[in-house]
Amino acid sequence: MANGHSEEFKRDAVRIVLASGLTRRQVASDLGIGVSTLNSWIKATTDSAHNLNVAPNLLDQNFSATGPNQK
Repeated sequence: MANGHSEEFKRDAVRIVLASGLTRRQVASDLGIGVSTLNSWIKATTDSAHNLNVAPNLLDQNFSATGPNQK
């Protein structure tokens, strides 16, 4: 199924990476996909115009800034 992974498969792959503690390389290998493919799905979760889950702020970091290069 080249380039035809379902949205559910992508969501599950990202969820596994974020929740399992496994490396991205391990998860990609287990799922039979490339690490760069998995990385692109994970990166997509930082874009607000999607239906994928956004990773929680586990480190409780403050991402607000007063302007460019001010943080």
